[in-house]
Amino acid sequence: MGYVYIMTNKSNRVLYIGVTTDLVRRVSEHRDSSGSRFTIKYNCNKLIYYEVFDEIEDAIQRETQLKWWQRQWKINL
Repeated sequence: MGYVYIMTNKSNRVLYIGVTTDLVRRVSEHRDSSGSRFTIKYNCNKLIYYEVFDEIEDAIQRETQLKWWQRQWKINL
């Protein structure tokens, strides 16, 4: 399985899109400040959206697609 997820900070000004095989663990890492450098720098520790996929390859493809989207489209999700 794979997950695509979007995290944000307290003020909802920064969006981070990621992909993982273990959503609970990865969100926990972001909240504990042991996630990516980006989420640590911008304090992105609030999960606001996720999608589930049967195959990790499909999740990676969706992550790539979402990263090219306009900000408003991501917010509308």
